Amino acid sequence: MADELKGHLEDDLEAGSGRGRGDYSRDDEQGSGPFDVFRTKSAPADRLRRWRQAALVLNASRRFRYTLDLKKEEEKKQLIAKIRMHAQVIRAAVLFQAAGLGKKVQVTSKVPSSPTRIGDFGISAEEMVAISRNHDLSLLQHIGGVKGAVEKLKSNPEKGLSNDETDLVSRKKAFGSNTYPRKKGRSFWRFVWEACRDTTLIILMVAAAASLALGIKTEGITEGWYDGGSIALAVLIVIIFTAVSDYKQSLQFQNLNEEKQNIQMEVIRGGQRIKVSIFEMVVGDVVPLKIGDQVPADGLVITGHSLAIDESSMTGESKIAHKDPIRAPFLMSGCKVADGYGTMLVTSVGINTEWGLLMASISEDNGEETPLQVRLNGVATFIGIVGLSVAIVVLLVLLIRYFKGQTKDPDGHAEFTAGKTSVGDAINGFVKMFTVAVTIVVVAVPEGLPLAVTLTLAYSMRKMMADKALVRRLSACETMGSATTICSDKTGTLTLNQMTVVEAHACGKKIDAPDNKSLFPPRVISFLVEGIAQNTTGSVFVPEGGGALEVSGSPTEKAILQWGVNLGMDFSAARSDSVIIRTCPFNSEKKRGGVALKLSDSEVHVHWKGAAEILLESCSSYIDANDCEIQMDEDKMSHFKKAIDNMAARSLRCVAITYRLFEVEKVPTSDEELENWQLPEGDLILLAIVGIKDPCRPKVRDAVQLCSNAGVKVRMVTGDNLQTAIAIALECGILGSNKDVSEPNIIEGKDFRNLTETQRLEMADKISVMGRSSPNDKLLLVQALRKRGHVVAVTGDGTNDAPALHEADIGLAMGIQGTEVAKESSDIIILDDNFASVVKVVRWGRSVYANIQKFIQFQLTVNVAALTINVVAAISSGNVPLNAVQLLWVNLIMDTLGALALATEAPTDHLMHMKPVGRREPLITNIMWRNLLIQALYQVTVLLVLNFRGRSILNLDHETKDRAFKLKNTLIFNAFVLCQIFNEFNARKPDEMNVWKGLTKNHLFMGIIALEVVLQVIIIFFLQKFASTVRLSLELWLVSIGIGFVSWPLAILGKLIPVPDKHFLEYFKKKSDQQRTPSGG
Repeated sequence: MADELKGHLEDDLEAGSGRGRGDYSRDDEQGSGPFDVFRTKSAPADRLRRWRQAALVLNASRRFRYTLDLKKEEEKKQLIAKIRMHAQVIRAAVLFQAAGLGKKVQVTSKVPSSPTRIGDFGISAEEMVAISRNHDLSLLQHIGGVKGAVEKLKSNPEKGLSNDETDLVSRKKAFGSNTYPRKKGRSFWRFVWEACRDTTLIILMVAAAASLALGIKTEGITEGWYDGGSIALAVLIVIIFTAVSDYKQSLQFQNLNEEKQNIQMEVIRGGQRIKVSIFEMVVGDVVPLKIGDQVPADGLVITGHSLAIDESSMTGESKIAHKDPIRAPFLMSGCKVADGYGTMLVTSVGINTEWGLLMASISEDNGEETPLQVRLNGVATFIGIVGLSVAIVVLLVLLIRYFKGQTKDPDGHAEFTAGKTSVGDAINGFVKMFTVAVTIVVVAVPEGLPLAVTLTLAYSMRKMMADKALVRRLSACETMGSATTICSDKTGTLTLNQMTVVEAHACGKKIDAPDNKSLFPPRVISFLVEGIAQNTTGSVFVPEGGGALEVSGSPTEKAILQWGVNLGMDFSAARSDSVIIRTCPFNSEKKRGGVALKLSDSEVHVHWKGAAEILLESCSSYIDANDCEIQMDEDKMSHFKKAIDNMAARSLRCVAITYRLFEVEKVPTSDEELENWQLPEGDLILLAIVGIKDPCRPKVRDAVQLCSNAGVKVRMVTGDNLQTAIAIALECGILGSNKDVSEPNIIEGKDFRNLTETQRLEMADKISVMGRSSPNDKLLLVQALRKRGHVVAVTGDGTNDAPALHEADIGLAMGIQGTEVAKESSDIIILDDNFASVVKVVRWGRSVYANIQKFIQFQLTVNVAALTINVVAAISSGNVPLNAVQLLWVNLIMDTLGALALATEAPTDHLMHMKPVGRREPLITNIMWRNLLIQALYQVTVLLVLNFRGRSILNLDHETKDRAFKLKNTLIFNAFVLCQIFNEFNARKPDEMNVWKGLTKNHLFMGIIALEVVLQVIIIFFLQKFASTVRLSLELWLVSIGIGFVSWPLAILGKLIPVPDKHFLEYFKKKSDQQRTPSGG
């Protein structure tokens, strides 16, 4: 078992995983461009570096804030290597010490010279750290071994600590808490500083300073400060808005990171197993350990049965270390249990452990980019290059026209006349034109576009927590929207995980009332009680003051333990009647778990428990109603097989309980031989076969149907009997009817495993139910489905599920039943183990993608319209209707406020009636192109007509030229902003007629729209000099609103225009391919 896990348990961050990298090329082969990174999970560093170098970036510190910091990642690896080296040195010393254990160990005087003891404990924190951190066996023996450590820490090996708050507080005071110092999050002022580092904003500030100086010099301080001061103030407002938005976003991520690190673990307090946060564990706590658990602190093994620890997270080596209380009692925090089970005593916590030092050093979150983020950087780069080119053209045209004397003021006089215009005025004119060109770049380069992904992800992740899903990897949140298939476990995910024994077959017949002790012969009861009590990782707690018994363990263990209690089992007495000499923990490959017991009369009993039809094959006899052992003939074998099939057909989980006697003389005597002893698996005596009922979760059928409607195929992959799996699949709707109960829809794991790779690829698509599957079968299925082009989501809870969870595009670990190994290999943790929550994750994943598309459509419309209006106006008249301050306000609406409004839309049912979004499909769909071009064309046409014919259309002939010019430009600015506000509604539903549906539920959207309207009114009415505007009459306000309002009916009419399914860019690709083919051939 432990050997199988060597490669599987290295996938956590610190262990440094190589898994998945070999498959990366398969995901990336179709993407030759720097931004074609379709899977960031396990992506090579050079691939990530490539897109960063290709991106056009104005503010690197802001743009790359939520991407993987490649430099820090390298530093982190070096730091981990140093700490691992220390751990390896300790390990080498321990091995050297262990080699010399043949001789009596001489106690050395390594005890700290003057230990500071706090409280009435028999040992100080320094002494405890010296023992555990250096793995010093001689010091441990000096204090009386593990037993002595338990006594000095005033704990109890069976009952643990009392759950007394005063005692727990005193332990934290004496030995420290199980936390480590975390680096403080960035302050608000750090975000302000980063927002200031935008290249274009810096240039604008310099230009504003120059304009301010020239204005004051030429016009005096009273009038001269307006031009430069208004630009500086506009830039300052943009910086503050940006910083506030980014700061709030970072706080959300900070909270989510703390939630991810808050592992819940079992401890024994007052004899009872209770779950506490890993941060609440204290020195002296007794912690039960089982396969897949993380060691929560440094400690000592109290009891261990085949206990094997994977120390790769600390040593970097995948070698499994076997632990026992005598020769190898030391456990290192952060390591994983690879095999067996046992209990440990916590001896050092927090910063006093090697793991605590490591986490304190690397606790700052290092970021992680998502495929959508990378693609949006590509889109932003393309738009930015176009915008930069446009800005240069505008600047050149404005300069040429200005210095040629073709630029006129509102009265029709040339603004520049050679030999007459002063140098100061000429420079001021140049600064104004340069400022407009730079502002065009600010608007054109959508710096906020890639950051909109993190905004919508931060919002979605917070909301998903309420929907019982904890996102560990950002990319998984969006990838889930592309999922085409979900490979789900059965137990606990599709079912309730509330198991009870409802049927039993023993003594060669069905027992009518399985809880009735009198229906079983005494010998069978004795063996059943012995096997149930000892062959388990669960426990039964008897409250001291009386009351109901508390049964703990996995759901299957709890069901069988409860059945044992119903049959009269006294758990503590049964466990004290025999001693465990060897265990074989439940193995998902063999589907069984066993234990060898030595009784007081020196008899040795071997008990097995596991999959009924598999264990039945190993049985050679059974005990009848007269308590006699009877040979298993063919009739009885077929009787039991039929009973298993009948129970399985009724969706019962079938578990066999068996035992056998073993010759004492054949039991190994040395510890080394005992460690390698394989428990005998043949000649077993059947005691009972029980049927355990685990009801389907309510509404799981609706959830499966919802997936089917959304184009996501649900497949059940379970270790249970195939007949049980079929019964549950029919109940859940995974199989439509009995007609579907045939190959290739249903298959056993071993049959799938035995197929060739080509056959597996052909078969994978058709499989709906896989029964009796091993974790390796699940991995093979995931690999086959991914090769078929599927985006695969996989649920898993066991340690052996780690490879499949890692290989899948989205690994979903179970929060309640999942082991820490499974959780660390996963991308999302389903906190309530419910399949309905998995479906909610799909909705949120689609919502992330849809929200980004809404934002892109909105932003591109503003880009196209603003750039076209200014370019055409600049070339034709030498003046631009939208000045620098106005463009900065438009940029604020478009970037920060637009992202907040559109990137935080909640998912709708409409999303679950669409096909999954292909990861290689263009971000800007034909529908989006249609919508944005219609709106941009309308805005450009109307506003350019106003620019060139506004005076006559608006009947402003009676006004002075200067007043008419300002009124016209103010109207253009007002109408343009209102067009964007009205179009923000259109962007909510790119492919639906009713854009107002669900509007009242989105309070943030309504609030932002209200804020934009209020600020626009303030700019027009009260900030005329700041924004170069004048007050508009009621008639002109109605004209502005009318122009904006037309975008609503226009959007509805536009949606009646059909668009082809084939993306229009593919037509250009075909043409270019056709042109290249002859020359290439």
